[in-house]
Amino acid sequence: MLIVAGSLYVDPDQRDAYLADCVRVVRQARSAPGCVDFAIGADLVEPGRINVYERWESAEQLLDFRGSGPSEEQAVAIRGAEVHRYLISGVEAP
Repeated sequence: MLIVAGSLYVDPDQRDAYLADCVRVVRQARSAPGCVDFAIGADLVEPGRINVYERWESAEQLLDFRGSGPSEEQAVAIRGAEVHRYLISGVEAP
């Protein structure tokens, strides 16, 4: 199991358009083999921040889905990013 989580930064006036462009990607990810969860959403405090959360059964399935990465338009819109991949060795109830 692995988790990809972090933040993307876009111009605040472009965030809504960026997120609207991500709807198709979220739907595709959630139906992809090995995807346990996939969410991209606006941060409640920082106007240009987008929070990213993905959970996958394996790195191979993540890479199969990811392909070449974000579209050129999305890549240009990203002003900064702090996203990391976490390898999970166990899962427990809270």
